[in-house]
Amino acid sequence: MRHTLLRTSFFWLFTIGIFANCLAQSKQSGPVIEEFGKVWRIENTDFKVDTTKTYKAVFDIMNSPEDVSQRNASLETAARFLNMHAQSGVPSEQLKVALVVHNKASKDVITSEAYQHKYKVENPNEKLLQDLMAAGAQVIFCGQSSSSRGFPKEELIDGVQLSLSAMTALIQLQDENYRLIKF
Repeated sequence: MRHTLLRTSFFWLFTIGIFANCLAQSKQSGPVIEEFGKVWRIENTDFKVDTTKTYKAVFDIMNSPEDVSQRNASLETAARFLNMHAQSGVPSEQLKVALVVHNKASKDVITSEAYQHKYKVENPNEKLLQDLMAAGAQVIFCGQSSSSRGFPKEELIDGVQLSLSAMTALIQLQDENYRLIKF
């Protein structure tokens, strides 16, 4: 009986220790985008983050989930980028982000009203995109996709910029030293 009690006590202590460790290492959002972009805090890195550098990233967003009620994880990558660098000590003013949206992701940049009309659900990406733009991110929508996929400028979320094409926007941003991130 005593042996069983010791094993049971050890099991619960071990389980509580594992649970506490998992809580301590949970992903966190913020400080730039509070509701989205959770990341793991990485301590004691060998390759250190240069907190004096300005990070300029352009995200090429062309895919989107088939399930229209599901948020586009590629859009959330920009929030993760902002949060992980801010959590690592890079000042927000040194984080420059642009998202170039086209192809299947075209539907993700329209208002919930337009989305509701087309898909019978609210746009699950609208709040995320609004938060990104409020944090200074540029959201640029391909004019070619706008026309070919039937998402006119009038249906875009406020702040989304219409460009001639995704190709044009990507070239111009890379000429401005933005680094292309394509996931």
